[in-house]
Amino acid sequence: MFPSKPTSRSMLFTVTILFLLTSTILVTANEDPTVETYNDGADSDLQELIAIDEQEGGGGGEEQQQGDQQKEAEVLSKAQRIVLELNSDNARRIIDQNEFVLILGYAPWCVRSAELMPQFAEAANKLKELGSPVLMAKLDAEREDIVIWARKKTGVPVIRISSSVEAEDFQKKHDLFVLGLFDKFEGHDYEEFIKAATIDNEIQFVEVSSSAVAKILFPNINARDNFIGIVKSEPEKYTAYGGIFEKDTILQFLEYNKFPLVTILTELNSARVYSSPVKLQVIVFADANDFKNLIQPLQEVARKFISKIMFIYIDIADENQAKPFLTLFGIEDSENTVVTAFDNRMSSKYLLESNPTPSNIEEFCLRLLHGSLSPYFKSQPIPDNKEKILQVVVGKTLDDLVLSSPKNVLLEVYTPWCISCETTTKQIEKLAKHFKGVDNLVFARIDASANEHPKLQVDDYPTLLFYPVGDKENPVKLSTKSSSKDLATVIKSLLRAKEDIALTKIVKDRMEMMSDALPSKLISFLATDCPKKEATVATATEYRAVLEIKDDEF
Repeated sequence: MFPSKPTSRSMLFTVTILFLLTSTILVTANEDPTVETYNDGADSDLQELIAIDEQEGGGGGEEQQQGDQQKEAEVLSKAQRIVLELNSDNARRIIDQNEFVLILGYAPWCVRSAELMPQFAEAANKLKELGSPVLMAKLDAEREDIVIWARKKTGVPVIRISSSVEAEDFQKKHDLFVLGLFDKFEGHDYEEFIKAATIDNEIQFVEVSSSAVAKILFPNINARDNFIGIVKSEPEKYTAYGGIFEKDTILQFLEYNKFPLVTILTELNSARVYSSPVKLQVIVFADANDFKNLIQPLQEVARKFISKIMFIYIDIADENQAKPFLTLFGIEDSENTVVTAFDNRMSSKYLLESNPTPSNIEEFCLRLLHGSLSPYFKSQPIPDNKEKILQVVVGKTLDDLVLSSPKNVLLEVYTPWCISCETTTKQIEKLAKHFKGVDNLVFARIDASANEHPKLQVDDYPTLLFYPVGDKENPVKLSTKSSSKDLATVIKSLLRAKEDIALTKIVKDRMEMMSDALPSKLISFLATDCPKKEATVATATEYRAVLEIKDDEF
């Protein structure tokens, strides 16, 4: 019904909606239109949204007012799941990847915005049904980073301040900015400053030529030459740049210093936090009230590791932010303060297992920085395996029960959510009963979703691994699609092969010890012909007869 996107069309028009603090803008882009559109479940949400909007509340007075406020909140909340939310991280990508983007500007506290949201969502759904290339998105008009991004993309990357009054007014409106002091707005240093300002999409840059004006914005400035510094609204408020005036080094300085001493992780800043060049990160999970008492001492610790370790706080009650991290440690149900760390250079994770006091956190960070912390591998509690034909292995017991065991071990690696794991488990239980009389063979299983070990790296479930005596570092992977009979045959052959290897080793050792006493023909047979034969009972008997080795040595 709608024509495909022309390859060379460029078009821009604006739709203005006369509601308080709301506006819409239609933006045209030149990239492929295939991408982020509406949620698949938008239709049902939309019907709820419209139903809420059309309901007529009964009663009056205070109860009526509360009901209206609740409905407005529900409307806004549901609309946020239907229409894409723009921010400084995704705005360029969304605009570039769609032919048309219709943007609704709104304010979260605005009643008129709440009234408009369902209508905007309804239009989005109808356009989707018609196959329209128009993508509907919304923009929080109070987002400062969007304002900065828009200003820079329209050709004004730096604000110039010429007087004390302008400086004071600017300072009241901006919590985070980069100050550049230059005698003249020209030359190599200034040009590199402008390049950095143009590339950066998050921080407002400001330039001055007067030291007196600069001191209003950066009071402890003490520079005779050109100067760059970053200002933040926190205890570590002023940070001066000490590198060469090159675009890349300036941007690197900002990447390492733009975050506060302790960053509160939200959905809006998560992408910037995860992409930070600071690869060592300490994450504190705590109740909001507990964090109020912890923030100041935590900032003191963070101050000692500036640019080396990023400190992050996540409300432990926030399931969307906290639970995915805590699940990695197997403590997703924890309600107490938890301190963790990640080394994103090698994908290692760490857990502070002592009390989260400031001194313990500092020691934890020092060891993280020096690489002396032991990575954390989650494990379930050690189970009671007495009289169990199928042993249960956890992260803490994998060494003892499998890797260091003097017996051969067949280990089933499974997860609770694996559909085919149940069938494999039943097979292993049958095999464990079948081989019950074999003293040098143990059957075991481990839940990979709740247990980790550095020497157990499995991606497919279920997985069957046979750990042979004498070569536990190289387990044999067995097919999980084989029948119980076939698996039994494979297990027997593996056990036999390992016995033959052990026999051959004993023979070779004995041959070396007795070489002076043996005839040359016999030595030739033992060294060449016999090892080339298949390890059979006949060969073993021949070995025994020649070397007079007792049966109990096998």
